[in-house]
Amino acid sequence: MKLYVPQLETAKAALVERLRSHSFLCRCRDGQVTLEELKIFLVQQGLYATNFTKYLCATMSNLPSNAEIRPLAQNLFDECGFSGTKPHAVVYDEMLAGFGLSLQGATPLSGTVKLINTMFRHCRSENPAFGTGAINLGAEALVPALYTDIVKGFVNCGVNEDQLGFFTLHITVDDDHATTLGEIMDAIAGNKPEEVRNMVAAGSDLVDARLDFFTSIEHAAKPLSAAG
Repeated sequence: MKLYVPQLETAKAALVERLRSHSFLCRCRDGQVTLEELKIFLVQQGLYATNFTKYLCATMSNLPSNAEIRPLAQNLFDECGFSGTKPHAVVYDEMLAGFGLSLQGATPLSGTVKLINTMFRHCRSENPAFGTGAINLGAEALVPALYTDIVKGFVNCGVNEDQLGFFTLHITVDDDHATTLGEIMDAIAGNKPEEVRNMVAAGSDLVDARLDFFTSIEHAAKPLSAAG
């Protein structure tokens, strides 16, 4: 994904780097993460992601015109399975089932609650700079790097990539979605250059919440490691 406003492209690269510096993702890449941690991640990520269509709808409701809404609606159609593929939530549930996991009755960790609330707060803002910044710089633009590290963590634990279809699908699909959002952000920034700062602030806020999300997973896994 390329953002044509230089400040946004620079911010995206910095946020990806900051995200990947967390010990959880470093250990995924280095082969030090445990399968128990990754299973906790699967459930907690699912609790966050199950709201993704709501995040998109909230952001769309605050866009200035149909010219911005229409391309983002395609992202929504993809998520819901209206583009000829399975709904992404179904793909995720099937992946969970392959690990003997389910979101049914799962309790969100404190970091998960913070991540969900932070995303909703920005997406519901009447200023679309915050919603688009959160969805793009704080989510979609991070996915290729994030999910690549997660997949590597699973593979390092002996899991076959065939069991990780949701992640491998989104490494490509979400880059396309980020491109769509980037074009909308470019249009907003072209009319109001001062909004770039708000977009970057929202993305940074989401990355901060995501780092806390990873830390919560590590803390939740510690009793399991001690018991083992």
